[in-house]
Amino acid sequence: MNLKDKLLPAFVALIVVGGAAAFVSELFSRSNASAIVDVKVPKLSETAAQGKRAFDANCATCHGESGSGSDQGPPLVHSIYNPGHHADDAFFLAAKRGVRQHHWRFGNMPPLPDMRDEDLRTLVQYVRELQRANGITFQPHNM
Repeated sequence: MNLKDKLLPAFVALIVVGGAAAFVSELFSRSNASAIVDVKVPKLSETAAQGKRAFDANCATCHGESGSGSDQGPPLVHSIYNPGHHADDAFFLAAKRGVRQHHWRFGNMPPLPDMRDEDLRTLVQYVRELQRANGITFQPHNM
């Protein structure tokens, strides 16, 4: 058996293993692969930066990184959540009482009874700054 015949199986195995490793790496590197919307993140105010920490700890699991949505919850950076349709108090009530499914098909949102009002205030500021940076502003709600 010559050198070429000895090295060919090793070379093929290396390509297969390398390709599989690259595929798995790409799959796991997509941290927000299930996002529903693309979100441009602006430079945040100090209050919104505090809100981001509260959001990441309490909301991002379902509502996605930067409010982009996921397979478990809707994006909050979406025109349906503009201040004219969902006022700031709607976010407070959602966290305190939970929300029945209505705009999306993700099921009911459970309440987050441990959220402090101050954390909610900063969290809403964070969401509103994300919305403004993505062109979502007050639109009157018409029924």
